[in-house]
Amino acid sequence: MNKVVTENKRIGNWPMWVLGFAVMLDALDQYIIRGDSDQIRSAFHVSDFQIGILFSAFIVVNGVATMPASYVGDRWSRSRIMAITIAVWSILSALGGLVPTGDFLLLLGLRATLGFGQAVSDPAGSSLLADYYGIEKRGRAYSIQQCLLYVGLGLGLGVGAFFGTHFGNLGWRMAFFVSIIPGFLEAYFCMKLIEPRRGSADLAHVTGNEVLETPIQKQPIFPNGVGRFFLDMIDGLKKDVVTIVRIPTMRYALVGVSTILFVVTAVSTWMPTLYQHDFHMSETAANTAFGALVVLAGIPGTIVGGIMADKWVNRFLGARVVIPGICIVISGSLFMASFLPMPFIPSYAIQVFAFLAAAASVPALRAGLSDAVPSHLRGTGFGAFNIASIVFGSALAPIATSALATHFHGNYRVAFLILMPLTLIGSLFLFRARKHIEADTAKIFAAFVKALQESDQTVT
Repeated sequence: MNKVVTENKRIGNWPMWVLGFAVMLDALDQYIIRGDSDQIRSAFHVSDFQIGILFSAFIVVNGVATMPASYVGDRWSRSRIMAITIAVWSILSALGGLVPTGDFLLLLGLRATLGFGQAVSDPAGSSLLADYYGIEKRGRAYSIQQCLLYVGLGLGLGVGAFFGTHFGNLGWRMAFFVSIIPGFLEAYFCMKLIEPRRGSADLAHVTGNEVLETPIQKQPIFPNGVGRFFLDMIDGLKKDVVTIVRIPTMRYALVGVSTILFVVTAVSTWMPTLYQHDFHMSETAANTAFGALVVLAGIPGTIVGGIMADKWVNRFLGARVVIPGICIVISGSLFMASFLPMPFIPSYAIQVFAFLAAAASVPALRAGLSDAVPSHLRGTGFGAFNIASIVFGSALAPIATSALATHFHGNYRVAFLILMPLTLIGSLFLFRARKHIEADTAKIFAAFVKALQESDQTVT
């Protein structure tokens, strides 16, 4: 067992901002290529379908790397592994700007390798947030994280479109270098974060003592050699996944998230294209309009969602899955209304409220998953969340949507109307999780109380 030391200091807001900026940079890297899609299509002479594959390329590596990365994150320094990962992905992203125009497969391969970034940083960062901030503050912590994701998404679209429009054939190349310096700075800040003992915030909730416990000794990543580590990882992952799947809240939530994220990814990927095709907007104007939609609706929606997640957590049964369920029903209904034939301004106005409702669902859902998963398995829990949302939820979304739109002669409006009802199915699974989340959370705190009692008896 690792020794721990108790530091009598209160955790401020700095960790949630540092971890949020990691998510922001990841989103910026992903969406720069969407803002540059016309220039890349022209430079490499590829089709919309191939661009859709490029958008989804990172998901293959993400799907393969997520669970092993989550396993490491549950057993090693999360702040350190995030720092290393962010530095490496910043370099790989910049290398995309050096790919010769005759080698689309090389660009595809480089973008695919970026999938390991989210595979590592999302489970590790989300697990850290749950150990920094207790049950009454987690909604706010995850809302900051999600707000910065929307900022990164908007920046990515804006930066990609700006360089692609103003710097000609070199524009898309220059855009890939934008995040390298911020990436190195973020890696440094992550390295400097204090690594809390797993379950610190839950322990504080039980004892009422707001102190931070950290390990005295650093845990080596390969204590018994590389070969032994991989054998242990295979066995450990099997046990961890079985434990996660046996949590009823996780089973229902993961199915719900998969269906919801499929549609959200489809819309966020191809909405600018719809603006171009249906409302005759330029690429820059379409990306700017969608970036404004994400930032202006996503940020306030996320803040409101975080407030609701913390304020209503004890007001009614299963608040942290009911709130997302209701928000998704409202969002899906409004989006479907916005895709009916109408001018741009009323359609866009409806989409603002639709995106606001969708954004409000995220902090409560992520906080709820933190509440329902044991602290020593939160990396694996968020890894499962990542697998469901990225691989099963959105891996095929860009490709399937473009194929569906192509079937209807490039009509993305029809494609969205066909896909959008899936969000209502996803919300039903979240409502089903309502009966289980309180019991799953109670089991975790009961385990902490039992551990404290056993510790007291040992001391006596």
